[in-house]
Amino acid sequence: MPYDLCNNIIGNMSRVIVGKENSIELLMVALIADGHVLLEDIPGVGKTLIAKSLAKSIGASFKRVQFTPDLLPSDITGFNVYDQRKGEFVFQFGPVMTHVLLADEINRTIPRTQSSLLESMEERQVTVDGKTYPLPHPFFVMATQNPIDLEGTFPLPEAQLDRFLLRVHLGYPGQDEEVAILKRFQESDPLQELDAVAAPEEVSRLQGIRKGIRVSEHVRKYITDVVRATRDNASCHLGASPRGSLGLMRAGQAMAILRQREYVLPDDIKYLAAPVLAHRLILHEEVRLQGRSQEQVVEEILEKIPVPVTDAGD
Repeated sequence: MPYDLCNNIIGNMSRVIVGKENSIELLMVALIADGHVLLEDIPGVGKTLIAKSLAKSIGASFKRVQFTPDLLPSDITGFNVYDQRKGEFVFQFGPVMTHVLLADEINRTIPRTQSSLLESMEERQVTVDGKTYPLPHPFFVMATQNPIDLEGTFPLPEAQLDRFLLRVHLGYPGQDEEVAILKRFQESDPLQELDAVAAPEEVSRLQGIRKGIRVSEHVRKYITDVVRATRDNASCHLGASPRGSLGLMRAGQAMAILRQREYVLPDDIKYLAAPVLAHRLILHEEVRLQGRSQEQVVEEILEKIPVPVTDAGD
C-alpha cells in the first residue's frame, strides 16, 4: 500500500532526525510529487543530515556538491574527455547523474553554474556538446542555503526558485528535542546504521499513483483563487505563475497519499500553500523593510479566501 511505504520511509528517517516531523512530511510530499526542495535555514540545524537520511531510506544513489564561487557548470553536469586509447571523446558524468542530489549552499556559486541545474530539474536530463543524457528516475534535488549570511552569495534568480516545488525551514529544535539529539548521537552515528526500507523503483511507482489522485473542480478553483490572489495582492510586486498552481495541485495529491486518501481536500491545499507559493513571490521593497515575510503574505491571503466544502466524490 502507498501509505505503508510512505510511513516506513518517514519512520526510518525519524530514527536519525529528531523532532522534525513536519519537515520530513514536506520532503515526502515533494518526493511523491516528483518535485525538488529548497532547504533554507542557518547552519547546523540538520539540512544535510535530513537529505542523507532520505536518500538512504529509499535506497537511492546520493551525491553532494559543495557550491563555491569557482564551481563550473561542467563540475555539475559532466564533460567530455579525449581517450587516447580509443581515439575518441568519452563523456565523464558529473554528480548530477544520481537519484538524490544535495546542492549545498547553492547561493554561493555564480549564476552560470546555478543555471546548469535548470535543465536537470525540469526535464530530468543533461545536454553536453549537443548530446542529451537522461538522468536516473526518480531524480530529486535538495538545495540548501543560509538566509542570514549573505556576504559572497549570489541570490537565486526567480526562474530557478520557481523550479523548486517547496521551500522548507527546519528551525531550531526545542530543548527536549535537543537533549534527545545529544543522547542519540552520544555513542554512535545513527545515520551510519540506517538501512533502506524502500527502493527507487517503488518511489517511481508511488509517483505514478499520485497522478491518479482525484482533484475535484472545487479544489481546482480554490487553488487558482489562492494563486491568482498573489498576483493582485498589494504587497506583491510579482505573484506566483501557473507553475505555482500546478505545483500546489501536485503537492496536494501527494499529501492525500500521506493522509491515506484517494482525493485532495481544500485543507491539503491550505496547509501546503505557504511552502509551495511563498518562495515564488517577490514583495515590494517597502513591505520587506517592514519585516513582513512571504509566508505571512500567503497566510493573509488564505484568511481572506473562503475554503470550499467538498465531498469525497466531488
